[in-house]
Amino acid sequence: MAGADWAAVAAELDEHGCAQTPGLLTAAECRRIAALYTDDERFRTTVDMARHRFGSGEYRYFTHELPDAVRELRAALYPRLLPVARDWAERLGRPAPWPDGLEEWLAQCHRAGQDRSAQILLRYGKGDWNALHRDVFGEMLFPLQVVIGLDAYGTDYTGGEFLLVEQRPRAQSRGTATSLRQGHGLVFTTRDRPVRSARGWSAGALRHGVSVVRSGRRHALGLVFHDAS
Repeated sequence: MAGADWAAVAAELDEHGCAQTPGLLTAAECRRIAALYTDDERFRTTVDMARHRFGSGEYRYFTHELPDAVRELRAALYPRLLPVARDWAERLGRPAPWPDGLEEWLAQCHRAGQDRSAQILLRYGKGDWNALHRDVFGEMLFPLQVVIGLDAYGTDYTGGEFLLVEQRPRAQSRGTATSLRQGHGLVFTTRDRPVRSARGWSAGALRHGVSVVRSGRRHALGLVFHDAS
């Protein structure tokens, strides 16, 4: 992670609202995290997407006792994304409440009543998909999050592209589809991002989802930098 070009990641986020990272996990680490899906003690709740009309498939929220790799990844990514979050807040004329340390920020979330883990392990099978949505769980919000592919696209599964749809001010919506590489991250906008307009900077609203999985099984790890209410 230290060798990644984070300036290039920030520039791509400005251009598209999402940006891929270099490899963050080995294939073996990906398999170990995906295998945790059946360990009930690791998770606080399970969501059946069809039942809630979120799409089709299933995901589970980890407890606060995160696996070491998940905890370390989240802690290492936060300071690298923090400059982007602060820059975006300045452009949009918004407060930037995020301290330098992740633990201090999470303590603020907990004091505001957002004290449940929001780290997600997702599992999709053939025919599953995820409707466009935002992972906003309360007033305390970090504007960026990361999803990491845990299976090999084209080998373990096909389809299931990550979708990002941006509603640009006074313009048609723009969509981006990304095939997640195993062990690589995709940084993307949680709710909105600054978009230049004739009047200065405006907030471009985005939602994300997953296209229909055509074959196989797709696992992904979602890293969110605020907790849930």
